[in-house]
Amino acid sequence: MSRIIALTNQKGGVGKTTSAVNIAVSLAVSEEKTLLIDLDPQANATTGVSSLINGEDVNTIYDVLIRGTAIKDAIINTQFSHLDVITSNSDLVGAEVELVSLMAREFHLQKALESLKRKYKFILIDCPPSLGLLTVNALTTAHSIIIPIQAEYYALEGLGQLLNTIRLVQRNLNKKLKIEGVLLTMFDSRLNLSKQVAEEIKSYFGDKLFKTIIHRNVRLGEAPSFGKPALLYDANSVGARDYMDLVEELLDSGN
Repeated sequence: MSRIIALTNQKGGVGKTTSAVNIAVSLAVSEEKTLLIDLDPQANATTGVSSLINGEDVNTIYDVLIRGTAIKDAIINTQFSHLDVITSNSDLVGAEVELVSLMAREFHLQKALESLKRKYKFILIDCPPSLGLLTVNALTTAHSIIIPIQAEYYALEGLGQLLNTIRLVQRNLNKKLKIEGVLLTMFDSRLNLSKQVAEEIKSYFGDKLFKTIIHRNVRLGEAPSFGKPALLYDANSVGARDYMDLVEELLDSGN
């Protein structure tokens, strides 16, 4: 059975999509069959792996959720034999409104993924930076959540609302949902602020904080503009190594 992991934080700019893309690719390089689903209308995860996929028109996650397209018809193979992708585009902006009127609106993604649970070891969902119906669909479907938090001022801002949403989903929609881990991103070891934020997050989340920290890294920031994950853009970069370490930690936690 697949491990379905949603990456979510309604606060933008925390490295959520960067993490989704690089975790997915690092898992694939580790020969774990992985599906990356871009559930964000901004489609940044789609852009981040664009060099790995063909440019032809395909069905997107919007077609699956709203038009009833079979999910197998939205899967795109990549250059990595162990990585497949379901893309997004701006059509998904309207999905929040369109889902409202549908029956069992919180379960559309779960129903769509039912046929894939034995095909992939990992299914990663890059959620939108909001707590709307798309994110609720992801949380209803997922076994666990990774919460990326940047090592900057106001890092914990808005987290109470996210944690409250998680509790509501656990209570009413998905009792098995758990927090896989909190991921500290954009860490700069030269700054006292980064260290202070790290301590604050550790005291708040305890052992839920991943041991691996994602350091602020120029190559990591440049990679998406070339449609590449860090591992392909510069395999020796700090960012690429950090995500490989994180995946090793993730795989160990599943044993």
